[in-house]
Amino acid sequence: QVHLVESGGGSVQAGGSLTLSCVASGSTHRSCLAWFRQAPGKEREGVAAIDSDSVARTRYAESVKGRFTITKDNALNTLTLQMNFLKLEDSAMYYCAAGPDSYFNRWAAEEWYRYWGQGTQVTVSS
Repeated sequence: QVHLVESGGGSVQAGGSLTLSCVASGSTHRSCLAWFRQAPGKEREGVAAIDSDSVARTRYAESVKGRFTITKDNALNTLTLQMNFLKLEDSAMYYCAAGPDSYFNRWAAEEWYRYWGQGTQVTVSS
């Protein structure tokens, strides 16, 4: 069993930065860890993912490439999403998720993820 708790959301002006964190209790060994987001009236979408390989391969949605960075600290069992140059369209509830590493190549498909956090709200204003 894995329990995920996100933090770090808040309100920021466009162009600003936020750092989201997700602390996992339970083993995330051999897990793909990811961030998803859901804006009101829209489907949940994958934002970024990182696998359990020692190289820690990453994947990003096209909309956030070059602006967001996903990292993990295995010692602290913490997943981080550094978000820079935030845009209005980045406003959403952000969720941390963990799933089998074997599905890393399908990282953006939420059905592969077994564990989800409760979410943290990010609001970007002009």
